[in-house]
Amino acid sequence: MTSATDRTELFHSLHKPGPLALANAWDVASALVVEAAGAKAVATTSAGVAWSLGAPDGDALQRERAVDLVARIVEAVQVPVSADIETGFGESAEAVGETVRAVSAAGASGVNIEDGLGAGQRDVAEQVERYVAAREAAPGIFINARIDTFLRQVGDPGDRFARTVERAARFVEAGASGIFVPGVSDVETITELAKEIGAPLNVLVGPGSPAVDVLAAAGVARVSLGSAVAEAAYAVARRAAEEMLTKGTYGSVEGAIAYGELNALFGR
Repeated sequence: MTSATDRTELFHSLHKPGPLALANAWDVASALVVEAAGAKAVATTSAGVAWSLGAPDGDALQRERAVDLVARIVEAVQVPVSADIETGFGESAEAVGETVRAVSAAGASGVNIEDGLGAGQRDVAEQVERYVAAREAAPGIFINARIDTFLRQVGDPGDRFARTVERAARFVEAGASGIFVPGVSDVETITELAKEIGAPLNVLVGPGSPAVDVLAAAGVARVSLGSAVAEAAYAVARRAAEEMLTKGTYGSVEGAIAYGELNALFGR
């Protein structure tokens, strides 16, 4: 395994020109599967991580449990790891700094920090303080700043683009390495965001989203599936249970990774 510094430098470079394609993981097994599929990096999904550890998404998970999982994933895989730390697992900027310091010490090459809680956004000045603290805590780490203007449909629709670009500029100035704008899927808007934002742009994708090559042409540097992979995996579990309990059959688990193949990922 290369050093943590080398992996962090590599993670930064994967965004230029990009796009870095991330099928987000939520535990060691899913991280190993993603890596074995050929991924150049592993990123966690905060929702999937929280669910797997018995908590709802939304800063309900204890920081220590999240950091412990990051450390386990870093130890298991050979590629860089980026940790989704929700809004930072803390109310204050100092607490966010403590979280980022701990995640960096666990070996993560990047962090994803959300814009606020619920349907709103934190005041931009308050959020700037949180990014300043995060950058001071881990000078080399890739900080992906999530902006929820489109995802949460914040404010007047006519102002969303300008509001997003404004927040992005402030966050980059505060130390963000990249900007994550979930909730936008039309290529025209994505192209304009990529032009206006002075940092690598990350978008959230799923069924019906533009293909990776189309997003690359639009200037996107990073493409994430977010919680979609975990949601799909849990959907298989539900289908299998319902089928077995109602029909007495087992077709829902067809196409599974073979036991030996999956088990072998843990013995490298």
